[in-house]
Amino acid sequence: MGRHTDFILSPVTDILIDVVSASASVGVGIETFPLTEYVMQSTFLKMTGFHEQKMKCICWELATDDYEYRYEFTRKAMGEFSNYDDKVKVYKDLLSQIKKHANYDVANDIGRASLLRTARREIKTIFEGTAVLSWTQEAFEKYQSLVSIYQFNHFATDDNTLFAETNNLYSLKKVYENHLYRHRNRCAHNLLSYQENLPSLKTLADPNYHYNNYYFWFALLNLMDKIYIELYRKYQQVFEER
Repeated sequence: MGRHTDFILSPVTDILIDVVSASASVGVGIETFPLTEYVMQSTFLKMTGFHEQKMKCICWELATDDYEYRYEFTRKAMGEFSNYDDKVKVYKDLLSQIKKHANYDVANDIGRASLLRTARREIKTIFEGTAVLSWTQEAFEKYQSLVSIYQFNHFATDDNTLFAETNNLYSLKKVYENHLYRHRNRCAHNLLSYQENLPSLKTLADPNYHYNNYYFWFALLNLMDKIYIELYRKYQQVFEER
């Protein structure tokens, strides 16, 4: 077992459970509402940071086991693993290592329907009946409406596609790049310290503005986390059996 395995296999939802527990004694009165953005933003940043560190740990584990991969990995500058292209590269690298030792059709073998169903259920179960949800009820209801339109064939469709492009649906890739990743950068680099903390009229007029939703981002990060955990488990299995 690699030294990073426990962390790689640990779920990102542990962060959500922690924030719900920490907020349990705060109450739900109107005086607590100013906490909302602070709590949601802090949780979001913890989740994105957790995910970025996990990407690095997966790469180091692959580099430990495969010297050719190590050579290619260490000769290039390591980024933050925060943008979509970095996520796809780790996804492709994991699949490539799996396929060196076993036949694996990601679209059929990873259990996409189960991953999606579990990712959705966990968000609902964790927040239902909590103080956090009482502060953000409208956002949660919007999230439930949005997330219901996505199906298992919208992700992990083949070896090169983490999130599939769709003709008649705003893809998860676009949600990640245009909303989640941009907000991650605003928060991580404290850009809101000098920018107005209100969306412009142009931004509000964007038909996809409603994807600026913390719950949707939590669910998307949770789904991504489950994809990488399942792939890493498969990698462990085939590596030990080779």
